[in-house]
Amino acid sequence: MIEFKLPSLGADMDEGKLLEWKIHPGDTVKRGDIVAIVDTAKAAVDVESWVDGTVRQLLIDIGDKVPVGTPIALLLAPGETAENAVLPARGAERRRISPAARKRAGELGVDLASLSGSGAEGAITLQDVEAKAVATATPAPDRGAEMRRAIAAAMSRSKREIPHYYLADTIPLRPALAWLERRNAELPVTERLLPAVLLLKAVALATRRYPEMNGHWIDGAFHAAPAAHLGVAISLRQGGLIAPALHDVAAKPLEVLMHELTDLVQRARAGSLRSSEMADPTLTVTNLGEQGSESVFGVIYPPQVALVGFGKVMERPWVEQGQCVAMPSVIASLSGDHRASDGHRGALFLAEIRQLLQQPDAL
Repeated sequence: MIEFKLPSLGADMDEGKLLEWKIHPGDTVKRGDIVAIVDTAKAAVDVESWVDGTVRQLLIDIGDKVPVGTPIALLLAPGETAENAVLPARGAERRRISPAARKRAGELGVDLASLSGSGAEGAITLQDVEAKAVATATPAPDRGAEMRRAIAAAMSRSKREIPHYYLADTIPLRPALAWLERRNAELPVTERLLPAVLLLKAVALATRRYPEMNGHWIDGAFHAAPAAHLGVAISLRQGGLIAPALHDVAAKPLEVLMHELTDLVQRARAGSLRSSEMADPTLTVTNLGEQGSESVFGVIYPPQVALVGFGKVMERPWVEQGQCVAMPSVIASLSGDHRASDGHRGALFLAEIRQLLQQPDAL
């Protein structure tokens, strides 16, 4: 028997609220199938299965809010049957709650765990829920405020635990932007590339030479990631940021990355992300774009060990062959974790990104 537990969808997630089940008892589940939609402080996330199996039992109901790591379903492993399955050790029996009380608790935002039941054998009734709602009536939660609290908690943890160092380099972009203009002239308007995909691809390729920038610090040791799953910082319309992953960026053509980036941004802002996109980032990239500042120095998102930031692309004074010219350029920054790398390696990493962007046709 497999206990399917609520996964962590980021360092700033402590609990989740079940919005919808996508499976039912008896369903066959394959790895990667969406099994549930869970609300976090940042977004509603499609939770994917990481195993194959058959659904035996759903352990929580729609509207339930449970901590990360809580078993939410039981699955039979391939080849296992209900007759020969071994049930995992369980805690106390689930509390008795009438269907009407459960539904009303979800509507009123009442935490069922905080209630004492007045019904038979301690069952929670509709009257218990409504009485609790009246006693603890508060204004509706501010989703933006909740998100900022979650971000603040994760960033506070990062600054406490991670010994940051910071580096920056100004990268000339004339070759990259000229190549991009020629390439886009060959493409339909809807498929044209943005400078952001060149920057993302260069970062991902640079991690091949400097793998200590790409991975996680877990249990007192660095674990290098086998591929660059770049977390892309996306600003949300209601305020706040989210950084879901673009998977295996180094291996994908620019046109594919552009399509995936566009789709990821749209789904992030619509609140439709997958759990793998939230849990998988191995290195985060924040790009301020044309409306941003000249530079950005980010805070590392634990358990990652680095963050690359790009400021606004703009023309800056540049000395070229003894002449001062206007050069389109971008300030690239690195926030590094001194436990996994040092300033020397970090500088070489930025230099590699710079060199790759001088040869855009090789990206």
